[in-house]
Amino acid sequence: MTMYAALLRGIMPSNPNMSNDKLRGVFTGLGFESVASVLSSGNIVFATADTDIAELEDRIQEALNTELGIPGGTIIRAESELRDLLDRDPFAGFTHGRGTYLTATFFKRTGEAPPVEPADGDPLTKIIGYDASARVFLTVIDNSTSKTPNFMAWLERAYGKDITTRTWLTVQRVLKKIDAVK
Repeated sequence: MTMYAALLRGIMPSNPNMSNDKLRGVFTGLGFESVASVLSSGNIVFATADTDIAELEDRIQEALNTELGIPGGTIIRAESELRDLLDRDPFAGFTHGRGTYLTATFFKRTGEAPPVEPADGDPLTKIIGYDASARVFLTVIDNSTSKTPNFMAWLERAYGKDITTRTWLTVQRVLKKIDAVK
């Protein structure tokens, strides 16, 4: 059995169909084991012997749409991919805090490395880089001003909806949850 994290796009905890209980129910209904949720923002960990990531993503997304009306997107990473990313320590020297968010934008497909700088030259976003093995774009977002960074909107315009962003703290919490349920 391999442990995976499903990073679900478009989850709103205030929507009753998007509660952690219902999300876990879909994963359990698909026959997955060690199903657990992380926070209330669409992060589900699970175990399965299946290894075809694209097939898993499609199967899970179809079930979420059919059973709960969630059309969003499902991006899966194996525990080993997330652990290797964490071990590489891409944010060395940076601290996640109230004014500075360390973010990881996960891409569904390979070969879509973003350019080194966002097209709109957003001064509130520092590009750390693209980690090809984890298919993740790493950035530091300056939240210390009242001005809102345009980076997330730029990413979606440039790469569509087959991406999802998590804070670095959430990525760490996902791995802690995997460790807790194995």
